Amino acid sequence: MNRDEVLAATRQWLEKAVIGLNLCPFAKAVYVKNQVRIVVSDAKHADAFLEELDRELEFLAAADPQDVDTTLLVHPTLFANFLDFNEIAGIAEEAVAEHELEGVIQVASFHPRFRFEDTAEDDIGNCTNRSPYPTLHLLREDSIERAVESYPDAEAIYERNIETLKKLGPDGWKALGIPGGQDDKQ
Repeated sequence: MNRDEVLAATRQWLEKAVIGLNLCPFAKAVYVKNQVRIVVSDAKHADAFLEELDRELEFLAAADPQDVDTTLLVHPTLFANFLDFNEIAGIAEEAVAEHELEGVIQVASFHPRFRFEDTAEDDIGNCTNRSPYPTLHLLREDSIERAVESYPDAEAIYERNIETLKKLGPDGWKALGIPGGQDDKQ
């Protein structure tokens, strides 16, 4: 997988789905200010990926938020199976604690086959967390708190996203041209 293709697909997902559908009302501000760091991993195995995660946690914690507010750690080939990646996401949350970054950084996960518990695989609501490639999103908790304070009814974002995707439907999602949609078996 070509690094430039992975970056382009990730940016397309951010622009058309995350920002374009307003799935995260806080994403546009940091994206247009070029404060989103996208790191494409070429780790050959999970341990090497987790070492890269350690480096990115330390980098983000030390970086000036005006330069880098958030990091997307993307691996295009290593975690094709969603359940395997879900385990890695759990380990990533443990890594936050090991680096003594609880309350400073949190982790969100995105995957082409993301599936919420108790949903069918083809449930359109799963697309709220579907990305072109397995991705760990490292977020500054201070940034989240500021964004939530300025956004009315932040707790309703999840429900609003589900409704947005239901209205869009599988054909609408597919029309966005983003890998990780309903019929994409990546």
